[in-house]
Amino acid sequence: MKKAIRMKPSAPPRRILMTTDAVGGVWHYAATLARELAAAGDTVVLAGVGPRPSREQCRAAAAFAIIEWVDSPPEWLAADEADVVGLGASLAALARRHRADLVQVNAPSQAVGLDVSCPVVAVSHSCAATWFRAVRGGEVPPDWAWQTERNRRGFARADIAVAPSRSHAAALSALYGDLPRLHVVHNAAPLGPRAHGREDFVLAAGRWWDEGKNARALDAAAARSRWPILAAGSATGPNGTRHDFREAVGLGPLRNEDLRWLMARCGVFVSPSIYEPFGLAPLEAAASGAPLVLADIPTYRELWEGAALFFPAGDAAVLGETLNWLAGDRHARDALADAAFERAQRFTVAGQAAAMRALYDRAAFTVQPALSFAE
Repeated sequence: MKKAIRMKPSAPPRRILMTTDAVGGVWHYAATLARELAAAGDTVVLAGVGPRPSREQCRAAAAFAIIEWVDSPPEWLAADEADVVGLGASLAALARRHRADLVQVNAPSQAVGLDVSCPVVAVSHSCAATWFRAVRGGEVPPDWAWQTERNRRGFARADIAVAPSRSHAAALSALYGDLPRLHVVHNAAPLGPRAHGREDFVLAAGRWWDEGKNARALDAAAARSRWPILAAGSATGPNGTRHDFREAVGLGPLRNEDLRWLMARCGVFVSPSIYEPFGLAPLEAAASGAPLVLADIPTYRELWEGAALFFPAGDAAVLGETLNWLAGDRHARDALADAAFERAQRFTVAGQAAAMRALYDRAAFTVQPALSFAE
């Protein structure tokens, strides 16, 4: 059942404790949202887990947030549940110390053991169980089952739950059953730089050590592509997994500013992912007017239908053919670029922050048991 969120009068400034990590896209999500909330008068404490951020990341975030770090790994890096069992108590202590009016955890499992009197909002950016279903076509192995159970308990603990797409919300509901407090708020990205002209190369960006990003298909397509394919992002993960590019050109991790300039210059942006709860990289590329070629998965269809070209996920031959056709058709590339840029303007940072504030209000006052879609 689809219901619009009824906007309430603006709440006074809040003190918000928000979890993050410095490994993947959660840092970028949390920093983008925190900056917008702080600009409206809220105080945001970023409570990180796992490997610590770089000096550059800390320096940038310190301009709009208080940064704390908790001695706990993110669950996907934990050896077992014992590694994270104390996280809830640590977050609760931070919430009390900073007199938080609301806690936003950016993984539902982080709400387990969170003994606070203020509202708790849990955002699911991904989850091991939905990853295994999409990528491996099965259930999590027995030694990962504790993560699924902690997510289930976290959803039950949260006053409001959030997914970044309807597709991810559906995957969560199929796995965990009815989630009456689950809402959808799309991720966002600011408009990026626009180059005067585009160059003859294909760009992709992701954590290539993650099997769900499908580096193998990208690499195989590069052997067929007339234009070189540049792959930005780390190829070695903190858990020891890696992918060695043979045909695509691996650029390694880049600063977001440098990546956005590459997005502004590339002839085509491609994402071969087979698991994406949202997919921030295509949005950032579209926000710089890049033509999009995307794997045909539910999330990308939901967000980019009519504004991108799709290829069967994992089919490197079709991907190569699609890229070669676009390389030879400037008018098609220009039309795709215009469509992507227009679509990207739906996913504004201001709109995301407004939708989250509406859910903060709902968590604080009235939690209505209906799936709603805030955009």
